[in-house]
Amino acid sequence: MIEKRQFYINGAWVNPIEGRDHPVIDPSTEEACAVISLGGQADVDAAVAAAKAAFPAWMATAPEARIALVEKFLEAYQARAEDIAQAVSSEMGAPIALARTAQVGAGMGHTKNFIRAAKAFEFNRPLSEQSPDTRIVYEAIGVCALITPWNWPLNQISLKVIAALIAGCTMILKPSEESPLDALIFAECIDAAGFPKGVFNLVNGDGVGVGTALTTHEDVDMVSFTGSTRAGIAISKAAADSLKRVHLELGGKGANVIFDDADDAAIKRGVLHMMNNSGQSCNAPSRMLVQKGIYDKSVEAAAEIAKSVTVGSAHEDGRHIGPVVNESQFNKIQDLIQKGIDEGAKLVAGGTGRPDGLNRGFFVKPTVFADVNNQMTIARQEIFGPVLSIIPFDTEEEAVEIANDTPYGLTNYVQTTDGDRANRMSLKLRSGMVEMNGKPRGPGAPFGGMKASGNGREGGIWGLEDFMEVKAISGWTL
Repeated sequence: MIEKRQFYINGAWVNPIEGRDHPVIDPSTEEACAVISLGGQADVDAAVAAAKAAFPAWMATAPEARIALVEKFLEAYQARAEDIAQAVSSEMGAPIALARTAQVGAGMGHTKNFIRAAKAFEFNRPLSEQSPDTRIVYEAIGVCALITPWNWPLNQISLKVIAALIAGCTMILKPSEESPLDALIFAECIDAAGFPKGVFNLVNGDGVGVGTALTTHEDVDMVSFTGSTRAGIAISKAAADSLKRVHLELGGKGANVIFDDADDAAIKRGVLHMMNNSGQSCNAPSRMLVQKGIYDKSVEAAAEIAKSVTVGSAHEDGRHIGPVVNESQFNKIQDLIQKGIDEGAKLVAGGTGRPDGLNRGFFVKPTVFADVNNQMTIARQEIFGPVLSIIPFDTEEEAVEIANDTPYGLTNYVQTTDGDRANRMSLKLRSGMVEMNGKPRGPGAPFGGMKASGNGREGGIWGLEDFMEVKAISGWTL
């Protein structure tokens, strides 16, 4: 069994001050694959003190030098890609093929995009041609607490850590205690790159302990959190007393609006996107809105596609989905599937219980409900599992009304071959992102939402700006 009890503080691996053992459970086997330590207030205090002491010099370091160290980190990260993939697969259940490509690739891609954006970013610029002696300066916010989730761990760690490093911030990373192993390797890559002591620190812990200690700490200037809406609200309240800046990337309940002129692959694309990563994505298209003219055949097609999705161990190669992350999540999903049945939705694929042949591990059947209305529990709550709800609609106006009738506002999707209608829909849907006809957002595009899906944007120049203050200076000597 892997034993990783130490934290990374002030440029060194150190033993916890208030550590207590925490098993990391492999969701494919329900067995412990590692032991880490969960820290306490004293560990947080040590990490924050190191970050605070390192901040003035790091902020004063030229952006070009900060970028150069991130480039060294990228080399170290690429060299450890297989180690990271194995860690992610074991700790949170991503199938090893997905871990090697999408999970590890997310960290690589975001880092490259930040480097590209930073090299073109003007940290010190004139206000305008008319006022060249008034300067707009982007400078680091300060000490940042970065709290990341288990579902796409490298995606979120890189979006926060790399942006904060380039911006000139110092930081304390608290990865999810469900998926800490990849974060520890990430920290080893930071160490290998040679960042100054105290710039990056890592303390493992749970939300109640280390999370609360970070969000309430008087020497933390910003909290960047990805996770549940419930936790985001609690963090906002905790941070309010010290007027910290709070960036939140929270849940979602995306609508995938499929019009009767959508391309032939729209249904398959929507179902497979929903099932990807076992449905554990905040931007999953979990509500499929289908126009009535193609509704019946779309339901039939969606059910067949879901039934073709295979489920298996994260350690097996191949194109299948793995388990969900833990027993608590498994039980929550089972309860919500049963709730859908009880409230009258039509179960057309999957259902409660484990898939055939899988008696151990937190495996969930790829599930599709039809004839769902938008007031049912499965249409309102974020399930965070491989469960799709299909809702019929008649007109474009009705589709917009249903899609926007949710507390969330992260990502919506539109499928139509009518370009004018697609554009209209994209402007009417209340979400931070809209993806149309299967085309992904370009590299460096901002990621983030509105309403209960949070605030702020991650990725590209928007991600850099989220970790910086804007200073206006008049009378600059030219």
